[in-house]
Amino acid sequence: MSGEQDKEHKHKGQVASLVIVITMLIWIAAQWVGPAVGLPGRYALLVDFAAIGALIWALVVTLQVWRARRDS
Repeated sequence: MSGEQDKEHKHKGQVASLVIVITMLIWIAAQWVGPAVGLPGRYALLVDFAAIGALIWALVVTLQVWRARRDS
C-alpha cells in the first residue's frame, strides 16, 4: 500500500469517526432538549431519522476503508 493511499484511508476513517461522535452528541442533546422545551414528538422522529442516515453513511465509509485496506 502506498503512503498516499494510507493517508487517504486514514482521513476517511477519521471523518467517519467524527460523523459518528458528532451525530451521537447532537442526538443525545436533542433527546434531552426536545421535551424540556416542549417540542412535539415528530421533531424527535426527524432527529432520529437524521441520526440513522448519518450512522449508515459512516458505516458505508468504514466498510469501504476496510475493504480497500484488505484488498491492498
